[in-house]
Amino acid sequence: MARFGRRLIALVIDWWAAVLIAGVLFPNPAPDDAGRIMLHQTIIAAVFVVHRVLVILVLAGSLGQHIVGVRVVPLRGGWIGWWRPLVRTALILLVVPALVLDQDQRGLHDRIAGTVLVRR
Repeated sequence: MARFGRRLIALVIDWWAAVLIAGVLFPNPAPDDAGRIMLHQTIIAAVFVVHRVLVILVLAGSLGQHIVGVRVVPLRGGWIGWWRPLVRTALILLVVPALVLDQDQRGLHDRIAGTVLVRR
């Protein structure tokens, strides 16, 4: 199973990829425009969610997960389905579920989604 360090590095890579994509599609707002800054942060989060869900569906792992050599698999095997990556990613955005680890180093988001992050 993938340890916390690999998970964190993959998450940081994925978040920065979302920041870069959002920055290309929607230029950064002026520092004094609070409404546009909030909108821009929401767009970054949306890009993060779409990227993670789609790439996990197709390739069993996000860009960051592929770079660090891990993949997402359903605990019971088979196809991951569309809802597992969605639930997993939504819980990651809440932060706390991803920080609550069990004895197997699985985050609460993985336990709820019925997934495990394993090394390739």
